[in-house]
Amino acid sequence: MKTLKEILPLVEKPSRYTGGEWGEPELVASKFNYCICFPDVYEVGMSNLGIKIVAESIRSVPDTCVDRCFAPWPDFGTQLKENQIPLYSLGLKWGLNKFDMIGFSLQYEMSYTAVLYMLDLANIPLKSCDRGEEYPIVQAGGPCVCNPEPMADFIDIFTIGDGEELMAELAKLKLACSSKAEFLQRASELDGVYVPALMQVEYTEDGKIAGFRGKTNVKKALVKNLDGAIFPKNFAVANTEAVFDRGIIEVMRGCYRGCRFCQAGFLYRPVRRRSVDTLTKQACSIVRHGGFSELSLNSLSTGDYCHLSELLDNINANLPDIKMSLPSLRVDSFESNYAKFARQSSITFAPEAGTQRLRDVINKDITEEEIMRGAENAFKLGYTNIKLYFMMGLPTETDEDLKGIANIVRKIKGIYGRIPSKARALKVSVSVSTFIPKPFTPFQYERQISEEEVLHKLEVLKSELFMKGVTCSWNDFGLSQIEAVLARGDRRLGAVIQKAYESGCVFDGWQQYFKHDLWIKALEDCNLSALDYTREFSEDEILPWDFIDIFVDKKFLLNERHKAYDFKVTGGCLSGCKGCGMQKVYKCDVK
Repeated sequence: MKTLKEILPLVEKPSRYTGGEWGEPELVASKFNYCICFPDVYEVGMSNLGIKIVAESIRSVPDTCVDRCFAPWPDFGTQLKENQIPLYSLGLKWGLNKFDMIGFSLQYEMSYTAVLYMLDLANIPLKSCDRGEEYPIVQAGGPCVCNPEPMADFIDIFTIGDGEELMAELAKLKLACSSKAEFLQRASELDGVYVPALMQVEYTEDGKIAGFRGKTNVKKALVKNLDGAIFPKNFAVANTEAVFDRGIIEVMRGCYRGCRFCQAGFLYRPVRRRSVDTLTKQACSIVRHGGFSELSLNSLSTGDYCHLSELLDNINANLPDIKMSLPSLRVDSFESNYAKFARQSSITFAPEAGTQRLRDVINKDITEEEIMRGAENAFKLGYTNIKLYFMMGLPTETDEDLKGIANIVRKIKGIYGRIPSKARALKVSVSVSTFIPKPFTPFQYERQISEEEVLHKLEVLKSELFMKGVTCSWNDFGLSQIEAVLARGDRRLGAVIQKAYESGCVFDGWQQYFKHDLWIKALEDCNLSALDYTREFSEDEILPWDFIDIFVDKKFLLNERHKAYDFKVTGGCLSGCKGCGMQKVYKCDVK
C-alpha cells in the first residue's frame, strides 16, 4: 500500500485503482473468494450490467466473497511491473493469484489479449495446463464464449448462457469440492459449463476440424423466469465518470426479430420479459441508491416490450426528474410518447442496409416508408440530430445497395426541410461497419470481404454522401478482420493470441493500441492466415462451435441462409413461431 500511494499520482486517473466506490459493499474474506475480472478499463467495466448480475448471483450463496478487478491502463500496468506489485482486486486489495476463482467477462473478441495481460500482471501462468492447485481456477463467461475455442488454452472453465442461476451453483459446488480436478469434473456435468481440458479436437490434413472427442454436447444455461431472476438492488457509483454513467434495468432478454446477421438475437433466445411492477421497483431502487440522473431501459429491442408505455408512465410517476434512455429502439417501433421521457436532441436508427432488397436478404423486416415515418416523428418532437447505422459487405451486396444509403439520407433531409419552425440545421451522422460473420447466425458460413473490396465500397459511399450537414464514419478494416478471425476461430488460435500478446498486443479494441501487423505476423508464425477464418465455410464442414447447443437448430440457420439468397423475408417471432427449435425447451410467449 505504501508503494501504491507513491505510484498512483504518476498515472492517469488514479481513482480507477483505489476502490471504495459509493454503494460497493465492504468485503470480508470468506471460504470461497471470487474476483470478477473485466478485460477493459475501469470506466467500461463499471458500466457493464452482466458483471453486476454475476456478483449478485454468487453473493446469494453463504460463505462467499465477490471482488472486482479491471484491466489497468498501460501506464499503471508498467508501474505495477516495475514495482513488482501483482495486479490486485479493488476491495480486498489481494493479488488475483490469492483468490479461489477469477472470472473474466468476454464481451468483445478484441479483449482476448487483455485477459493474458491481466493474468501476466497477476503472476498467474497464462496456460491452464501450467497452473496447479496453488493457482485460482480461471473462468470465463459473456457473449464471446459461444465460441470458446480460441481461448481454450487459457481458461479452465467456460460458463455459456445465462449466469443468474449457474454462477450460484458453481459457487456451491466449489465449496463442496476438495480439489480443482474434482470441481472441474463435477462442474462439467452442469448445463452451461464447458471444460476445455475434457474435450479434444481432431483436425484433417487441410486444417479443418475432423471431430471432437471427450465431453461434447454442451448445452447453454437458460433462465426461464427472468422476472424472478436475481438482479442487483443497487449499483456502485464509479469513482471517475463511467462510459455509461446511469442506472440500468433489463426490460427483457432476447429479441423477436431474427435479423440474419445478429448473433445476440440468436444467442439470447427465447424472449423473456420482466413485469412492469418488477421493473419499476428495480428502477426506483437503483436510482435512489445511486443518485443517478439517467436510467437506461436495456434490451435488444426495447420498443418491442409490449407494456412499454405503461412502464414509462410508471417510472415517470415514481421518478419524475429522471431522464430515460431507450438505446435499442427500432425505426418501426419508435413512437412519439417514448421520446417525451428522453429529453435529448439526438435519435439513433439502424436501417443496416440501403435498399429494400438487401434488407430482405438480412431479414431486417422494415420498409423505407417506416424509416421515413420514424424520422418524421422524431423531427416533429424536436430532434435535430439523427444517427444512422449501416453495414457494408453483407451477402449479395452491390454498389446500388451502397448508393441506397445516400438515397435514404437525402429523403430524411427532405423530410426535415418540410418541418415548420425548425430551431437549427439538421445533422446526420452515418456510421458504416464492415460485416463480420458470427457463430450461431444464418450468416456464420459467409466470407468477410477483402481490404480491396472495403476500399472500393468506401469510395462509393464517400462520393455519394458528400452533402451538407452529413458526416460519415467507418471502422478500421484490420480491426474488423482480426475480430472475424477470433469470432470464428478454432483452438489453434490460442498460440496466435499468446504470440500477439507477447509481441505487444493489448487493448486491441482501442484504435491507438491496435497493431494489425503484429496480429498478421502472429498468424504467420503459427502457420495460419486470416483467410483460414474469413473465408466462406462450407455448409457440411464441422464448425469450431458445433459441440455447443444454444437450442436453435442448425437446420433452421441453414434454411435462413438459403432464404437470404432467395431474397425471402421470414419475419420475426411476433408474426408466429418460425420453428427455430427453442420451443423444445421453452414455451415461447409472443403476446
